[in-house]
Amino acid sequence: MSYKFESNKDFSEQLDHEDILSEFRNKFYLPENTIYMDGNSLGLQPKEAEKSVNRVIKEWKEYAIKGWMSGDKPWFYLPEEIGKKCARIVGADENEVILTGSTTVNIHSMISTFYTPQGRRTKILADELNFPSDIYALKGQILMKGLDPEKELILIKSENGRYLDEHKIVESMTNEVALIFLPSVLFRSGQLLDMKYLIQEAHKKGILIGFDCCHSAGVIPHQFDEWNLDFAVFCSYKYMNGGPGSTAFLYINKTHFDKKPLLSGWYGCEKTKQFDMNIEFEHAQNAGGWQISTQGLLSAAPVETALDIILDAGMDKIREKSKKITSYLAYLIDFYLSKPPYHFKIGTPLDPEKRSGHIAIEHETEAVRIGKALLDNKIIPDFRPPNIIRIAPAPLYNTYLETWKVVQTLKKIIDTKEYENYSKERGTVS
Repeated sequence: MSYKFESNKDFSEQLDHEDILSEFRNKFYLPENTIYMDGNSLGLQPKEAEKSVNRVIKEWKEYAIKGWMSGDKPWFYLPEEIGKKCARIVGADENEVILTGSTTVNIHSMISTFYTPQGRRTKILADELNFPSDIYALKGQILMKGLDPEKELILIKSENGRYLDEHKIVESMTNEVALIFLPSVLFRSGQLLDMKYLIQEAHKKGILIGFDCCHSAGVIPHQFDEWNLDFAVFCSYKYMNGGPGSTAFLYINKTHFDKKPLLSGWYGCEKTKQFDMNIEFEHAQNAGGWQISTQGLLSAAPVETALDIILDAGMDKIREKSKKITSYLAYLIDFYLSKPPYHFKIGTPLDPEKRSGHIAIEHETEAVRIGKALLDNKIIPDFRPPNIIRIAPAPLYNTYLETWKVVQTLKKIIDTKEYENYSKERGTVS
């Protein structure tokens, strides 16, 4: 889709007036006098989240251990119930998604199950641009099989350090590959991979494939079942707005329910038999079978409320606004900031169909200091090495006017050389 934009402030206000998701902004707590553009790292707090957490606190106070089976929402079934809601968002059957663990723990769980090196097929195919934690987990799982990660982990190379060539990924799907694990979205550049195409090509070659969907879940519609995806993991604290460290999700295609979870734990037992305390593990024949430990209720409670907002808004509308507002941001960056003395470059695909919810802007020499100046101007983006400022206008709570103001502030920071007041040292958390 091609959008037509204008560079003036009035046009941003016109876009806000036309925004069909504008009412959802009021469902979130907004940092005072601040433009928050970091929803791709941590989503803002839904106003109803406090009620969800306080409900669990109240149940704990009133029911104590009886809370596991008492009240309107018994704790014992909460991971499954929240999983059912999430399944509607990612295009899955309700028994294929479970709220459990953290993303990296879930990667370990999935790889331990799906990576079964045999004969010539001993390698895992991944990529060099993936989030480091994913690679750490893959290497660890290879070591646990008694194999050498230097030999068995194939990392697809990027020609420019920004993007992956999907056709080269397919070319790497050789008869030595046992498993493919890729990100749906590259966390730096925001490139959106064609999951459907890659899944089809992997299956043609008899290879299982899974995805880390942290940077797409909640902002891009998925059809996991329709695409016949084998498995996926994703967090709930970015575009899903579940809160810092909120419990993650995993998806397992129903055709794999008979596989044995090798990173097993008692919470993966068949629910009706969990308290039989049998030392022979009989896992639930659904995604819940890959749970490990007792769910932390206080980190799960806000997720349900956050998912309700997404379901109310609708994934198609969320995606449409995301494409439009990121296109508007890219247009403004090109209009105001691409020429000297600004020297900003867009490191994200300009085709909105090929990107997720953020725009990566690159500045060769001063990205760290410019990012610090933005923070002192009450604008919150984030920085990723070596030279990237990620700006993520979240469809549910960011406005077009805010987007326009961000670009004007970037222009001011360069015009006044305000960035020179800061050191080039990256913060501990950026």
